[in-house]
Amino acid sequence: MQNALLKNNALLSQLKSQLRESTPRVEGRIKATDKGFGFLETEDGKSYFVPPPQMKLVLHGDLVRAALHEETDKKGEQRQTAEPEELLEASLSRFIGRIQRVQGKLAVVPDHPSIKQPLKGKSVSGLDESSLKDGDWVVAFLERHPLKPADKSFFVEVTQLIATAEDHYAPWWVILARHDLPHEQPVIEEDWTLTDPEGLVRQDLTAEAFFTIDSDSTLDMDDALAITPLDAGGWELKVAIADPSAYVLEGSAADIEARTRAFTLYLPARTVTMLPKTLSDDLCSLMEGQKRPALVASIRIDAAGNLVGPADFTAAWIQSSARLDYQKVSDWLEGQGDWQPTSDSLTNALRQLQALAATRLQWRHDHALVFRDQPDYRFVLDADGKVTDILAEERRVAHKMVEEAMLLANTCAADLLAEKVGQGIYNVHQGFDPEKIGHALKLIEEQGLNYHGEAFNAETLDTLAGFRHLRLALDDLPSGWLDARLRKDQGYSLLSILPGPHFGLGLQQYATWTSPIRKYGDLVNHRLIKAVLAGVTPHPLEDTLTEQLTAARRINRLAERDVKDWLYARFLSEQIGERFDAEIISINRGGLRARLQANGAVVFVPASSIHAVKEEMNADAEHGWIMIGDAIRYRLTDRIQVELSEVKVDQRSLIGRLVG
Repeated sequence: MQNALLKNNALLSQLKSQLRESTPRVEGRIKATDKGFGFLETEDGKSYFVPPPQMKLVLHGDLVRAALHEETDKKGEQRQTAEPEELLEASLSRFIGRIQRVQGKLAVVPDHPSIKQPLKGKSVSGLDESSLKDGDWVVAFLERHPLKPADKSFFVEVTQLIATAEDHYAPWWVILARHDLPHEQPVIEEDWTLTDPEGLVRQDLTAEAFFTIDSDSTLDMDDALAITPLDAGGWELKVAIADPSAYVLEGSAADIEARTRAFTLYLPARTVTMLPKTLSDDLCSLMEGQKRPALVASIRIDAAGNLVGPADFTAAWIQSSARLDYQKVSDWLEGQGDWQPTSDSLTNALRQLQALAATRLQWRHDHALVFRDQPDYRFVLDADGKVTDILAEERRVAHKMVEEAMLLANTCAADLLAEKVGQGIYNVHQGFDPEKIGHALKLIEEQGLNYHGEAFNAETLDTLAGFRHLRLALDDLPSGWLDARLRKDQGYSLLSILPGPHFGLGLQQYATWTSPIRKYGDLVNHRLIKAVLAGVTPHPLEDTLTEQLTAARRINRLAERDVKDWLYARFLSEQIGERFDAEIISINRGGLRARLQANGAVVFVPASSIHAVKEEMNADAEHGWIMIGDAIRYRLTDRIQVELSEVKVDQRSLIGRLVG
């Protein structure tokens, strides 16, 4: 009897093993829904239903291997369902969440729009568990997962309290913690002493009439200008840039920290500096009436806007004679406001700079590229961190005057470094992604776009001249739709240690050195320029440096966007039902996203509120338009009116519906 049972058990195990081996399996990512069930989505676009009991074993975003089973749904139809069996990659590791006690025990709800379940856990790292209250923001790590061998459930460890539930400044602390960014200036105890490389001589240019133009609230002023008209026409422009490399030696504690941070982080109502504020806001800031070390480029431009020979670079001492404000200078130049320059020489300098900027702007239109101005949006906050207003600020004439000067200076630095060093921190942009240029050409051909009767092809678009001709042809179109759609086929701007073209600017090479207080790459370029001036050979740059800086730039941009999204949600939660003018910025099968013109917030308009009959509507992300029936009804860059219908502050999302 016992032998028979053993034999039957062996047969049963063999049968189960055969069934398991014959069961089809797939790999894919879990997509959760609000209704408890989910889907497993594979790379080839297939989707499989995951029943609620199985969803309790996984989290949204998990990469899993799952067994496929046939079952009959409530309508009596056959469908395949996925049963997750093996975790290939967890969607959570280190994450941000909020405390929620479950039956008195500690749990954390991840701060994620598609993960709602509380995950049980404990506090570690000396954190007092009893002090944590519901709603507090914390850093946690996922330690156990039901699909891991020997694990039976989810379990997390809480390592840090970020902000209490009542802290109105939680958006700043939470987003900085999410991206693992510092929330204060560097704290470095050092007796800051100016040190130049051997052989470098600083000229005394304190008698030159330099002035700064910046925002009224700016403390880290890193550029000053002086301008003189030439007898033969044109100008000599001197661009003085603050020189923190005189205090921050390569390999020092301040240098290592600056490299790690890579950039000064600008968030609404909070700036986290790359350098200690003793340097950024004082010793290196080109403050009015204060003698400061600087690198100066003397640039000659003829009356047509052409560069006359290479720029002359020198290390110097300068002293700004005037601290000017963008808005006041713009008002004065436009005949508004009460502000007036304090002297005839300053009056003349501002007029000359305005003329130079207009000439260079025209030169760039004729020989390089000029993009349409986009407004900046400024958040106005009260003492408690509550947003009281969001103001759209257009780029005015004074902004453009400084911008043209900086573009000139950076172009000259790129030329100097390419000739004398052969490397630097360059901004490069290769135009179209090689893998997408075929699709771009198809769109161009479909629209019959050409430049003065000449068709575009892959070879011409791979040149600066050809890319520029395309941009000019796009600018002449009455709609910005094709331009917006083609941008999806372009590559990203990258940082490189080798010179290369910047298609987006229409320039052969471009290297920034005009913000060394705020950008580590600019600080590196300062050191290279000073090495040239001192007649020494600089150390070769590491290939990994530009990768690190590019990654840091991306993280900073994400952090800035995330804080703004949170503040937008808070601010607009009191304006549900209000109507706004907006511009369509993206389209997919789920609906469209539009940017509100008044404040820059992005609102999602679901497909269901665009057209009532689902079968009659086709939201085509490939072409960037929405068709209803046989007609194109909405396209990228179209202006629409949106009514704000819902604000999800916890998810930082805005939902609207079309008006009219």
